[in-house]
This record gives sequence, C-alpha cells and structure tokens, in this order.
Amino acid sequence: MKRIFLLLFAVCMSALSYAQTEAIKSAESAYMQEDFSKASELYEEILFNYGESSEIYYNLGNAYFKDGQIANAILNYERALLLDPGDGDIRFNLQMARARTVDQIEPIGRFFLVDWFHKVQNLGSISSWSAIGVVGFIAFIGCLILFFFSKWIHLKKIGFYVGLVLLVVIVFANIFAANQKNELVNRSYAIIFAPTITIKGSPDNSGTDLFVLREGTKVSVRSTLGSWSEIELQDGSIGWLPSKDIERI
Repeated sequence: MKRIFLLLFAVCMSALSYAQTEAIKSAESAYMQEDFSKASELYEEILFNYGESSEIYYNLGNAYFKDGQIANAILNYERALLLDPGDGDIRFNLQMARARTVDQIEPIGRFFLVDWFHKVQNLGSISSWSAIGVVGFIAFIGCLILFFFSKWIHLKKIGFYVGLVLLVVIVFANIFAANQKNELVNRSYAIIFAPTITIKGSPDNSGTDLFVLREGTKVSVRSTLGSWSEIELQDGSIGWLPSKDIERI
C-alpha cells in the first residue's frame, strides 16, 4: 500500500512539473512573439497555480515593462527581489523601471555601517544564508573538536581562531536570514497604482492635503485604519491614502 501511494505521488508530481513547464513555455513563446499582454496573463496564471518564484516574478516584470505597465513591472521586480535579493539582473531592471516613474524620492542618508550591513545582507537569499549558517555551524563543531582534542599546539590555535571567525559568520548569517524572512512575511512595502493621488494628513477625504504621489512610487505601510493606510516615503514624509490605491509587495 505504501509503495502504491509513493508511486501515485511521484506520478502526480511528474504531471504537475510537466504542466508547469508547458505553461512557462507558452508564456515565453508569447513574450518572444511580443504579445506582452498575453505573456503577463500566462505568468500571472503560473504564479496563481504553482506558487511564488523569483524567476517567474522577474519574467512577469519584464512582460509588464515591455507592455508599458510600469507600476506592475516595479511591483513584480520588487517581489522577485524579495525572494532573491542577490540577483543583479532583477536589481538592474528594477532601477530601469524606477527611472520611468515621475516621483524620484531622495532617501534620507544613513550611517555608512547600516548601508554596508544591508548591502552584505542582500548578497544572498534566505536559503543561501541559512545554508551558510548550517555549514558554518558544522565547521565550528569541527574546530571545537580540533581545539579540545588535538595534541599539537599549532592545530589548537588554528581551531581556536578559525572557530572565532566561523562563530561571527554564523551569527551574521542567521541575522541576515531572519531579517529577510521578516521582510518576506510582513510585506510592509507597497507600490502606488493610482495615476495621481493626494496624500492626506489624516485618514479622511477632508484631511489636509500634504503632497501628491504618482503611479509606481514605492512606499512603506506604517499602519492601516479602516479603508485607509498610513504610508512613509524614503525621505521621511508621512501621510494617509486609500488602501485601494496601493498594492503590497
């Protein structure tokens, strides 16, 4: 009975993989034929049917970009980057799409060590940092064994100093992985989809007009109240807008 179940499971997984491969081929074919609207529809279906994938989000972003839907392109590049922060192609195309938006927000300057921390963190994904943490921990155990049980002084020193380095690597790898998982789970950023939206000083249409934002701008969602969301820009500006006008990354 167990063998039959495993065989059926293997057949189902094979059929699912084949169907996904064929769906991707259809989307790629539509893209190559410059039917970008059809390609984006097919990539959206793939994400709905088979789950998230940085590659599919990236391809979907490309299709939307070619179709002139810049906000959708930015949204999907950002989603791809959440899953694979170290991919240079995604980051480059995202910058190209952002250059096509009207609002060019200058971020508040940060301490250089904070920038360095984020740049190092974005060199890898959750899975890669987790793998580094696991491999580093195994190697650290090896260094402990070398330090405590080796009869040679120079091997004890090697085990001690290499172990210290590995301990630092393990700590940072776990911090990086935890930060990226938090970003992936909470999804605190969003993209504006309204052509033009006036940001209010309070969650009400009668609130004070603060400033105007346009389609494609990335914002941080601080809180929600009813049908309104409090957002913050990279330059520190804060205000309220209707939640229907943004799409969470």
